[in-house]
Amino acid sequence: MLKTVNRVLLALAGLVLLALGGAVLAAGLNLSVPSWWPWNGPHDVLLSTARRTKWRGEGWWWPVVIAALAVILLLALWWLLSQLRRSRLSEVLVDSGDGHGARLRGRALENVMAAEAESLHGVDRAAARLTGRRTAPGARVGLVLAAHAQPLSALSELTAGALAHARESAGFAKLPAEVRLRAAKHRAQRVS
Repeated sequence: MLKTVNRVLLALAGLVLLALGGAVLAAGLNLSVPSWWPWNGPHDVLLSTARRTKWRGEGWWWPVVIAALAVILLLALWWLLSQLRRSRLSEVLVDSGDGHGARLRGRALENVMAAEAESLHGVDRAAARLTGRRTAPGARVGLVLAAHAQPLSALSELTAGALAHARESAGFAKLPAEVRLRAAKHRAQRVS
């Protein structure tokens, strides 16, 4: 979803900047513009003194301006924080039994899960990623299946093998997983 929000915001900002830039350029080059156009010539100002001070005396003006700026600030902060949030866990907390716990690198567990998944029958490639919180992680696993592989057996082997081993070795009560299966691309074989 974050990619979609980024693309929409970028497209809207680009359209607004393009429209404003085109309007200023047309007025600056003294091109013939319609009568409703906000700028008429190269010596025209963007905002006249009358336009800048028109609403200043109204009682509702400043609260509306402050509220609009606050909403824009909150949306900008939300966008910034969503950019900084990681979708991949850097470490996972493991109960070591001594009361303190231990930290396990997330990439290490991901690499082990992917290597074990690749060793399954009918799996060409595998990738694993840990998501969620450090104390309650989840897994996203992508499998590329060979042409002769059976998806149900590959999924059950993954659940009983790599995911169960990762859950037991890290001491998690549960390890929810989202598994995406794809078929490996291959050329058609000629029959002679």
